[in-house]
Amino acid sequence: MKFFKNKGVQSLLASLICIVLGVLVGFIVLLLMNAEGAGTAITNLLKNFFFYPGADARMKYFGTTLVKTAPLLMCALSILFAYKTGLFNIGTAGQYCIGICACLFGALYLKLPWYLCLLMAVAAGALLGTIVGFLKAYCNVNEVISGIMLNWISLYITNSVLMNVKESTSPYTLKIMATNNSALLPKLGGVNKFFGDNQYITIAVPIAIAIAVLVWILLEKTKFGYELKATGFNKNAAKYAGMTEKRNMIVTLIIAGALAGLGASFYYLTGIEQWEVTATSVPGMGFNGIAATFLGALNPIGTIFSSYFLQHITDGGTHINNMLYGSQIAGLISAVIIYLCGFVLFVKHAMSKLAIRGEENKDVRFEPIKTKADDKLEHAIKDENAKEDGKAVQEGGDK
Repeated sequence: MKFFKNKGVQSLLASLICIVLGVLVGFIVLLLMNAEGAGTAITNLLKNFFFYPGADARMKYFGTTLVKTAPLLMCALSILFAYKTGLFNIGTAGQYCIGICACLFGALYLKLPWYLCLLMAVAAGALLGTIVGFLKAYCNVNEVISGIMLNWISLYITNSVLMNVKESTSPYTLKIMATNNSALLPKLGGVNKFFGDNQYITIAVPIAIAIAVLVWILLEKTKFGYELKATGFNKNAAKYAGMTEKRNMIVTLIIAGALAGLGASFYYLTGIEQWEVTATSVPGMGFNGIAATFLGALNPIGTIFSSYFLQHITDGGTHINNMLYGSQIAGLISAVIIYLCGFVLFVKHAMSKLAIRGEENKDVRFEPIKTKADDKLEHAIKDENAKEDGKAVQEGGDK
């Protein structure tokens, strides 16, 4: 039971249980729709790049999954950072969207180099986070409400601004490779050959991992991180202790917004995708970050692996046979698995209660059971001891 009471063990087991449940439910959905191809479909979803027969093709598509994991990881870190300080940054999707707007506008319209486009995305996300933080700290506006509203405002701003840099014959923005090659993130040199000369593998992947480690250090090993978490636990107690709770709220959401905006630049400045200016919903990357955060047990290091897993099954869903299940089934199965991954904290809490109950039962099981004979013997011993004490007192008095 002590083994299962360990928080790290609980987090790992809870994540694995939720993954297995998600895959199982997804498989049941496939069985109900078409039992004949269900086994092959769920296998292809889990295999992802292993679906391809050649080693070069496998490594190339593995690299593509890593490219998509980097922005998902940044969105997950954005949500995690705010959540650790008692805030739920559902506005990550909008901060990611406005980051797209800033980096693509800088790359395609202003023709800026990649590092300035990246900084523009960070600044745009941080600005949106500042608005949410200010409304929370000084107007007591719930960050969820303001975040949701800003998600849609960000989408419409992005569509309007990027209309100036779209292709004339399609609703998509211009290609960075053909318009401003200097805006592309630097590649990893020889590492690209390892991934089958995948041109989209850039410095974004290692930087995203490094930032996850830095977030862990900031939250767990610094005074600043302690103050942020203390403000999240109880802002009144933090204020009484001399901490500036309003400033901490705003700073938290500024950092969270900056992380989401940085994630947008990590994806779109690779040139892997163009933005559709007629989009009617914010990118799902921001919302998938919520699942990645909780699947990673609210740990920045765990979030690295959970982000990769969610992107792995999302890409694997494209290998499901659409002739048997339709074009939307891949998204449906991935969504089911992602949804169930959000129950990690619930499973972890249940495991903690079971471990505590097991310890209590163990204590009761080995407690000696007293009988009536034991009680009589105990009373007789007490009476005998009392008589001897009385005699000793009397003898002392006589002397």
